[in-house]
This record gives sequence, C-alpha cells and structure tokens, in this order.
Amino acid sequence: MRHRQTLTALLFTFALASPAMCQDQTRPTLATQLDEVAAGAAKRFPAEVLSTFKDGIKNVKATGIEANAIQVGDLAIDAELTGWDGNTIKLSELWKSGPVVLMWYRGGWCPYCNLQLRAMQKELSAIEGAGARLVVLTPELPEKAKETAERNGLAMIALHDKDNELAKQYGIAFDLPPAIIPMYRDKLKLGSFNGNDKMELPLSATYVIDSSGKITYAFLDADYTKRAEPTEVMAAVKAL
Repeated sequence: MRHRQTLTALLFTFALASPAMCQDQTRPTLATQLDEVAAGAAKRFPAEVLSTFKDGIKNVKATGIEANAIQVGDLAIDAELTGWDGNTIKLSELWKSGPVVLMWYRGGWCPYCNLQLRAMQKELSAIEGAGARLVVLTPELPEKAKETAERNGLAMIALHDKDNELAKQYGIAFDLPPAIIPMYRDKLKLGSFNGNDKMELPLSATYVIDSSGKITYAFLDADYTKRAEPTEVMAAVKAL
C-alpha cells in the first residue's frame, strides 16, 4: 500500500505542483529548470520508483523511435486539426505563409511539458516577430488542453492530435512500456485526459518547418525530461 501511495505521489505531486515551479525569471535556460525538477524527484522518491521510470525511458529509446521518426530534410506531413477553441486549422496553410514551429506536448499533467510550454510562451513574440508561427499539438482532449492553456497563460495555437494520429505519421508515438502502464492507467488516469484507453504517448518532439514544407530542425529525444531549448528553436527560425 505504501508503495502504491508513493507512485501516486510521484505522478500527482509533480502535476499539481508544477504550475508554481520554475517561475524564477533568473533561471537561464529551460534545461536548467528541467534538471531541477528531475533532481528534486531524485531526492524525494525511492530509488525503485525512479528506476521504473528510467527503465521505461530506456525501453522507448531501444525501439529506435528517435532514428525512425521524421527527420531534418524530410517533408512535413500535413493535417487538419481542431483546437480547444473549436477552430480547425490546416497545417500547410500555416507554413505556406511562413515558417512553423511544430511542438508536441504529452499533457497538462506533465510538469516537464508545462515548463516547456511556459518557456515557449515567453518566446512567442520573438517567434512571431521573425515571421513564424508556434503550433503545439497534444493528445489530451480539447477541454483538458484549454485548462492547460489557461493555467500556464498560453496564447499559442494548440491543436488536438486525436489518438496521436499525426504523431504516428511522424513516427513519434509509442506504446508505454508494460512496467509503467499501471502508473499511467490506474494512478494518473491517462485515459481520462486523452479520451481513450490506449496507453500511448508522443515524444515531446519539436520541428521547424519552412515555407516549402521541409523540416529544417528536429528535436527528438525519448527522455521526456529533455526538451528543445527555446534559444535553439529561435536560431532555427532565424536561419530561415
């Protein structure tokens, strides 16, 4: 029972505490903030719990998903997706008018995702000033995405990737390793966020797409504690 309570704490303490974390404007990089969250978890939770999650990351990496996903030089895959505001957007219509930063996040329950979303929100004016658009995609239901946007003060385009359909086409969707499924299914209740019983998630991938639809930058890492640094994304946008 104590072990189950610890697993619950690991998932929900992160999710509930995350909005208040990393609001210190003096922190220089997103990587620093992400490392602090990971380091905090390492101090607070038992080694066997942390080991389970680390093994899950290793298992996802071992599938070769990072190498097999859509890469720099490939053509972006088009799709029509709907945001929590009910508006439907065709991605190609966006990149025809200028570069697009396409970024997946796992869900508002993920503290690492919340950190990245807030960090990119701070760069939104600079991205748009460079003639680009920031578009985030997520498998979480539109009403959940709305909560995530409101909680983090987001003004970017957020679209629902239903059942990870587009993520699968990009090659960045994966089935959760068996050992961690009970944590996500029974403790986190992932199904209630995504509106299905599929135990799958996307990589927290970030792409930059030029006006011809070609991918010029790709961040792909099976470790969900690692994210594209906003400064690197901005450099990729400015390079266009």
